[in-house]
Amino acid sequence: MTDNSNSVAIIGAGPAGLMAAEVIAQGGARVTVYDGMASAGRKFLLAGRGGLNLTHSEPLPQFLSRYGAALPHLRGAIEALSPDVLRDWSAALGQPTFIGSSGRVFPTALKASPLLRAWLRRLDSQGVELKLRHRWQGWGDDGALRFATPDGERTVQAQASVLALGGASWPKLGSDGGWVGTLAAKGVAIAPLQPANGGFTVAWSQIFRDRYEGQPLKTVALSFGGRVVRGEAMITKSGIEGGAVYALSAALRDAILADGEATLHVALRPDVSHEDLSARLAAPRGKASLTNFLRKAAHLTPLGVGLLQEAAIAQGVALSTLTPAELAALINAVPIRLNGLEPIARAISTAGGIAFSELDADFMLRKLPGVFAAGEMLDWEAPTGGYLLQGAFATGAAAGRGVLRFLRR
Repeated sequence: MTDNSNSVAIIGAGPAGLMAAEVIAQGGARVTVYDGMASAGRKFLLAGRGGLNLTHSEPLPQFLSRYGAALPHLRGAIEALSPDVLRDWSAALGQPTFIGSSGRVFPTALKASPLLRAWLRRLDSQGVELKLRHRWQGWGDDGALRFATPDGERTVQAQASVLALGGASWPKLGSDGGWVGTLAAKGVAIAPLQPANGGFTVAWSQIFRDRYEGQPLKTVALSFGGRVVRGEAMITKSGIEGGAVYALSAALRDAILADGEATLHVALRPDVSHEDLSARLAAPRGKASLTNFLRKAAHLTPLGVGLLQEAAIAQGVALSTLTPAELAALINAVPIRLNGLEPIARAISTAGGIAFSELDADFMLRKLPGVFAAGEMLDWEAPTGGYLLQGAFATGAAAGRGVLRFLRR
C-alpha cells in the first residue's frame, strides 16, 4: 500500500523525533511520526524511572563543554534550544521543573509519563499523526519510504523526512542500530556505534563478587587520565557501573579499545588527607581484627575493606603487612583493573553514528536531499546529568527548523 498524503515523515517517536515534529507542525506543515514500537517514547519513559533528568542548571559555557569534540556541531542547536528554553517548554506542558542539589533539572512530578502524555496531546492538537508498529526498512527504487507493518509493507512518499532512530543501546525499546547498514549503503559515513555511559568488566574474585555484588560505593572519587569525578558507583557481578563511572566512560572505553585494559583508581575517603589517614592508621590496633580496625580508624565500609583486599591480592601482598602510610595511600587510590566493556545493549547511550561531515548546517544529509537526522543517530556523546536529553531535544528542533527551510525552498 502506498500513501502519498504526507508532507513530512518523522521516523522515530523519541525526544528528537517528537521535537522535530512539533517544530515542523508549528511551521504549518503536515507531519506524521512513525515508530516501530507499540507506543511512543519507550526509552524516554525508561529514562524517567530515575526521576527524568531533563537538563542541567550549570552556566551555559560549562554546560556546552560537556559535549567534547562534537561541540562545534551542536553549539548552535543547543544555544537555540537552551536548558532554560527546555524548562519553559516543559512548564508550558504543565510540568514545571526544579533544580536538584546536584544542579540537575527534573520535572516536579519526577516522572516521564505525565510529560510525555501532555506532549502527545499537544502534538495531536497540532495535527501531528502518530503511526505505531511501522518499522522503517529504507527506501524503495522510487525514493518512497518503506515500512514493515502488521498489515504488510507500506510505502510513503514524503516531501521531507527526519530520521530519529536512536543509537543501539536498549534495543528492546526500539533503538537497535538497524539503520546503520541502510545509510551506509547510500554512502553515508558512520562512525562505529559503541557503548557510552555504560559499565565495565572486572575480574573480581569469587569471594568478593558473591559478597558485594549490588552494593554501592558512596561519596567516593574516581580518577583516570588526570580527571577526578566525585560521586557514586555500583559493584556488579561482572564489574562496576554508576554515575561517577559514566562520567569517565568515554576515556576508559577508548583506553580499553586501544590497550585491552584500563586502571581506574578509587579514593574511598577523598576528603581525608594522606597525613590524617596515616596518623589514624598508626594508632595501636590491639586485639581488633584488621577489618574492624579499618572500619573504626578510617571509617571504611565492609565494601571498602573488600576493595582493599582485592587490590592487595592482585599486588601479591597482604594488607596486614602494609605500613600506615602505604595503607593510607591505597585507601585513596585503590586500583581497579577494567578488562572490558559491558555490551552496548546495556549502556545508557551510544557513541558513534552519522558523521557530522555528512550533514549540512540544517542537519540534512548532503547525499540525500530532503532527509534530515537528529538525536542519538549522530556522532556525539555526553555524560549523564541532563546532557543526553538536552542534546536529543536540541538536535530534533534544529532538524525541524531545517525541514521548514527546505520546504520553503
